Amino acid sequence: MASEVDQTRPSIARVYDYLLGGKDNYAADRAVGDHFKVNLPGSVAIAHTNRAALTRAVRDIAAHTGIRQFLDMGSGLPTADNVHQVAQRHAPGSRVVYVDIDPIVLAHGRALLEENELTRVIQADVRDPEAIRSHPDTTALIDFDQPVAVILSAILHHVNDDEDPGAIVRYWRDQVPSGSHVFISHFRSGANAETAEAEAKLQETFGRGRWRTDDELRALFDGLELLEPGVVTCASWRPDPEDGMSRIGEEQREPGVWEQLIAAGLGRKP
Repeated sequence: MASEVDQTRPSIARVYDYLLGGKDNYAADRAVGDHFKVNLPGSVAIAHTNRAALTRAVRDIAAHTGIRQFLDMGSGLPTADNVHQVAQRHAPGSRVVYVDIDPIVLAHGRALLEENELTRVIQADVRDPEAIRSHPDTTALIDFDQPVAVILSAILHHVNDDEDPGAIVRYWRDQVPSGSHVFISHFRSGANAETAEAEAKLQETFGRGRWRTDDELRALFDGLELLEPGVVTCASWRPDPEDGMSRIGEEQREPGVWEQLIAAGLGRKP
């Protein structure tokens, strides 16, 4: 798989890895990451606050819903508290399939997970959900007759409007049974200079990267019961007290300008 990796072109997964403090990235990825670190100081908070919300979502799903199978699309490179680690910590026996288009994710993920028989990593494109659904590793681990947690964390904002991100969510909504959960986090339009510059940089680098409004984000949950606290900033989504954010109904600090630029929500299929 390493031979398929083009080290001269930045990768979305590897740029995220760099922003999260990982080491699985190359000079081209670090150049993009450094643009955000140097020219848009504070923007790294987007990656960290998103990761923290994902961890809390997987924890809550595993601990409170009875769901024991997770499909994580656009999973990125392995980092601390991966989905399988969080899920299996709170619900031993949980099964996880990771999906990413980047071949380096496949290589590193398989190396990391080779001793975890309840976890698989596949290389596929989120825009081709049928290929993911029918992949042998998916069908080996995921029973679509039982509730599934579908994770779309920080991936749909890399799907342009003409590629219809809503159709991707609808596909998985229709594939999973009642009681399944769908977690989505997504760049949130702040109608400000930070949003415009960050969006322009991603479009320039990758040809994709779309900030969407709160109404557009809520529309992604069409046909699902949107659970509390709805679509809110990742920092405000079921925060832990140690995060410095209070839970619903308590006095909360206002998320910083960069924290406001990524939101999350969790839906349940009726």
